[in-house]
Amino acid sequence: MLPPAPGVREAEVASFLLQRTPVTNAQFRKFVVEHPEWQRGRAAALFVDPGYLRGWATPTDPGAGEAPQRPVVGVSWFAATAYCEAQGARLPSWYEWEWAAAADETVADARKDPVWRQRLLTWYSTPGGNAPRPVAQGKANMHGVHDLHGLVWEWVQDAGALMVSADNREQGDPDLMKFCGTGALSMEQKENYAVLMRIAMLSSLEARYTTANLGFRCARDLPGRQP
Repeated sequence: MLPPAPGVREAEVASFLLQRTPVTNAQFRKFVVEHPEWQRGRAAALFVDPGYLRGWATPTDPGAGEAPQRPVVGVSWFAATAYCEAQGARLPSWYEWEWAAAADETVADARKDPVWRQRLLTWYSTPGGNAPRPVAQGKANMHGVHDLHGLVWEWVQDAGALMVSADNREQGDPDLMKFCGTGALSMEQKENYAVLMRIAMLSSLEARYTTANLGFRCARDLPGRQP
């Protein structure tokens, strides 16, 4: 879908551990209590925008309107990274997240299934505005991971490296390279429109930005395992 470099069609993803659900309000509350520098009103403006944890009743209490088992939202990339590091973990890379998210309940790669693709697009086309439901309410995919689709958007470690151009003539533009991070990239498999939407969403954000439907989960390397 998004080749890693010009002339390279595949990316290898080493075995890794991925959190089964997005981080919840209850989990993030524990983090901000233990790390008060990440509480709303204390976190540096360099790392969070004014929407950071805006829905919470207080800097350390999500309140009745933000159920403990709902995914935490209104969190910047910096805050998500700090949370994962406090757990001895990290944000998943885009390739890791998409590899896990390609699975449905029975197969590891459902991307060619038009029914599955339409299910994703139905969620993406549904107007937002309501608080997300609690995590793990639906079926897990074949890896045992919940809510990669249909709940919230999620930060990835290399979100800032996903900017691409729809104009192939710009792929070698040195100014574009300043923003791409990973280099000149080209889009393939455009029928997987949901993936394009995720790339567009993440590449539109600065690391300090927050939104009311953007959360995250953590990952860890699996020592000694090969792709």
